[in-house]
Order: sequence, then C-alpha cells, then structure tokens
Amino acid sequence: MIAAHLPILQVIIPLIVAPIALIMRDSRTVWVLTLSVTWVTFSISLTLLIEVLDSGNIIYRIGGWAAPWGIEYVLDKVGAFVLVIVSAIGSIVMTYARQSVEAEIPDDRIYLFYTMFLLCLTGLLGIVITGDVFNLFVFLEISSLSSYVMISLGRDRRALTAAYRYLIMGTIGATFYIIGVGLIYMMTGTLNIADLTVLIPSVSDSRTIHTAMAFLTVGVCLKLALFPLHLWLPNAYTYAPSVVTAFLAATATKVSVYILIRIVFTLFGDVNILEASGLQNILMTLAIIALFTASTIAIFQNNMKRLFAYSSVAQIGYIILGLSFASQIGIAAGIIHLFNHSIIKCTIFMGLGCITLRVGGVSVKDMCGLGYRMPWTMAAIVIGGLGLIGIPMTVGFVSKWYLVRAAFEQGMWPIAALIITSSLLTIVYVWRIVETAYLKPAPKNAPNIKEAPLSMLLSSWVLALASIYFGVNATTTLNIALEAADSLLNGGLK
Repeated sequence: MIAAHLPILQVIIPLIVAPIALIMRDSRTVWVLTLSVTWVTFSISLTLLIEVLDSGNIIYRIGGWAAPWGIEYVLDKVGAFVLVIVSAIGSIVMTYARQSVEAEIPDDRIYLFYTMFLLCLTGLLGIVITGDVFNLFVFLEISSLSSYVMISLGRDRRALTAAYRYLIMGTIGATFYIIGVGLIYMMTGTLNIADLTVLIPSVSDSRTIHTAMAFLTVGVCLKLALFPLHLWLPNAYTYAPSVVTAFLAATATKVSVYILIRIVFTLFGDVNILEASGLQNILMTLAIIALFTASTIAIFQNNMKRLFAYSSVAQIGYIILGLSFASQIGIAAGIIHLFNHSIIKCTIFMGLGCITLRVGGVSVKDMCGLGYRMPWTMAAIVIGGLGLIGIPMTVGFVSKWYLVRAAFEQGMWPIAALIITSSLLTIVYVWRIVETAYLKPAPKNAPNIKEAPLSMLLSSWVLALASIYFGVNATTTLNIALEAADSLLNGGLK
C-alpha cells in the first residue's frame, strides 16, 4: 500500500519535517532528523528509478483526480535519474554537514539552516516529479526562496549581498517562466504537461506560443546560470556556507537544466522547437562561449570557491551544448554530464569546506603546502579536478567523449575541436591548485593543522571514489542516459 504512494511521499516527507525542525531548534537533534529524511528520500528515489526502468512511466494522481482537473506526478526515465541525483547529493551532503555548519553558521541560526535545507530539497524533488507546469513553478519558488536564505546565512556580510543579487535575478527568471506558462495556458486551456505535449503542435505557429517559448527559455536559463545570465552564481557560491555551496552547485542548476529539457523536448518535442525557432544555434553558441569565457575567468581567481564557481558556469555550457545537438548521443551526453558534474563539483566544494574548517579560508595562499598537511582532503579535490579536465578513468572523460561523438555524428568537427581545446583551460586552473598545494611550502608561521573530521572526509571520498567508479564502469549510467534521451526524442511523458 505504501509503495503505491512513494511519488507523493518523496515530496511530502521533507515538507512536513521542515516545520518540525523549525520548532525543535536543537541543532544536533535537527541534524539527525534532517539526515534521516534525506536518506529516506534517497531510498524512495532509488526504488522509483528501478520501477521506472522495469515497468515504464509512473503516474500518480493526487487525490485520485485525473488530469487536467487534478495534479499528476509523472516520472519517466530522465526524471527518475535526476531524482536519484538530487536525493543522493542531499544525503551525502547532510552526512557531511554537521561540523561544517557548526563552524560556519551562527549557533542561533543552525536550526534555520536545516529547515531551509529541507524546504529546498522538497522544492527540487517536486520540480522533477510534477506533471504540471504551474505546480512546477510553485516548487521552483519553494527551492529558490529557501536557497536565498541558506546563502545569506554565511558569516561574511557579503553573503547577504550575494543572496540579494540571487533573489533579484531568480525573481526575474521565475517571472519570465510564469509569463510563459500564462501565455501557453491562454492558447491551450491546460497546465498538464502531457496534455500540453498533445495540444501545442496545433497552435505552434502562433506568435503567442513563440513568445511563450522565449519567456520560458530565458527564465529557465537565468535559473541554470547559462552565460551570460550567470551573474548571480559566482558570489552566491563564494560567500554561502560551504555546505550550501556544495549542495546547490550539485543540484539547483542541474534541476533547472532538467526544466529546460522538459520544455524543449517534452512540451515542444513534437514541433522540433530547437530547429524551428533557431534556438538550437543560440544555445550552442552561448554554450561554447561559456566554455571559454568562464574557464578563462576561473584561471585568474584567487579564491578557490570563486574559481570553481566560474568552472560551474563552463560545465553548464557542456551540458547545454550536449542538449543543443538534439540527437540521442548529444542529449545522453548532456544528461550524463549533469550526473557526472554533480559528483565532481560536490566533491570539490566539500573538500574546500574541509579546508575552510581547518584553515579558515580557501584563497590561493591558504592552499600552500596543504597537499602534505591535509593529504586526504587535497587528494579528493585533485580527483575532482581530474574529472573536470576529463582525464580517462574519471566521469568527466565519459561526458566529453560522448560530446565529441555527438559533434562528429553531425559532422561538426570544429565543435569537437573546441570541446577538446576548452579542456586545456581546465588543466590550467586545476594545475594552479596542484602546484600551490604540493609544490609550494606552507608559510613559516602557518599553524599546525590536522586532517578534516572523519564524517566530512568520508563523505568527500564517497563522491571522489564515485567519480572514478562511474568513469571506469559507466555502463549503467550511460544506458540510463541513452534510454532517457531516446524517451525524450520519442514522446517523453506521453
């Protein structure tokens, strides 16, 4: 009986526990509660993924009301895959979180962090599983509003400015999205994604639908930080508490990419909107610019969190580039890099959180000699960096290999060359870290420090080893990504 309600429990459990965390207030108790919830959601998402792979799409009608009168939760292969990514990252980050949170967030606000974390998790999971475009907007706002609060909890006063900038940009993005939804509703009379997939082709030639597509795309690209709409991201990642940075870098922008996938390949899948509107060339161009511009800026950063924030903008470019090919291999490359980059970037930011705990900062000078003073932490960060470069036997290699294949498949060998060339820039900024940590001695007056706490170290290494495992044995994730891409190109949620 409970198994039939897993789709709604996935969302309801963290939503119900959030106000309980707010009332309880004791930081240790609230952490245990939040940790339990995240691992429950991960277990549910794994169960749902297995069910989708074995039996096909899952449709859950809330209250027993069929769409369009009621709201449906719908899960296909791509949705189930992203659901596992979000819940897995949430679980590992929360296992890592306690000591980092106690060090970086004022004691009287720790309970508030866990409350916002649960709400953010609720919103991200809800976005992935809902089958209604307005319900998606509601979950998008739940995750966004809680993210603004979490970012603002950083001890550096600049965290408030970063959160405010994110709020402004995020609000603009959400407004654009809901205007697009309103225009589509005006033309179709429904908000259900499956219904819209059927109805949109009959009105796809109207200016209203073209305008709706423009609003939806710009709004979502603001949320996912596609260049040049990324201006909120560097400061948000730099000044947020380390736990927040690790969680948002691995999940928030990835779920926004998922929304774009739903818009392009599900809502407008039957009208081939990428080619019909010229959106394919626009996304491809912006993605390529992101690869080189963001990576170049990253090279000159002295704060490691800011460096990897710009790196995230470049990596989002890889994901969007894959989607812009609009082929099975291209879309699969985008989906697999969504998964791979979540692992890589969460590993790196959790490692930087370990350094923040012991050293007090993550500037270049703080990293001097850390390869010998915090060997396990630095090794995890280096493994993540190798994944960003795309070194063989790491997950990053799998992503870039499939991106290059997608480019060659369509005869776009200059694009393939640009993908390979952009990796050279990644080598430059990753080498800066290796050089500083292993080849430069620690300052003479540097205090003695010890390795990060075991819970933080183990969490970082779980993902570091996952980066290697899924790089060596990529069959499972690749098969899921290829099946998901095939599903998107042949009907999606229908």
